[in-house]
Amino acid sequence: MRLMDGEASVKELAAPFEMSIPAICKHLKVLEGAGLISRGRNAQLRPCRLEAQPLREAVGWIEEFASFWDTSLNRLDGLLERLQATDATAKKN
Repeated sequence: MRLMDGEASVKELAAPFEMSIPAICKHLKVLEGAGLISRGRNAQLRPCRLEAQPLREAVGWIEEFASFWDTSLNRLDGLLERLQATDATAKKN
């Protein structure tokens, strides 16, 4: 969430956590490999910045997937209601 406010150094990103700088760097390397962050060069610093496009793509995919399951579960609810109504009618007769 910190990178939503702009670029930050590894030291700035590590500050709120009880982790070593090498451990933070390991996590950042994974995020960089996934294309979720990029690292620049500014003298001695290598500031990290958020790459929002891959996250937008993931959100779009998740929304489509959620819509699919909402529709499927609504159809299942309808089927179960019809089956329960049929069962209740059969028990009355």
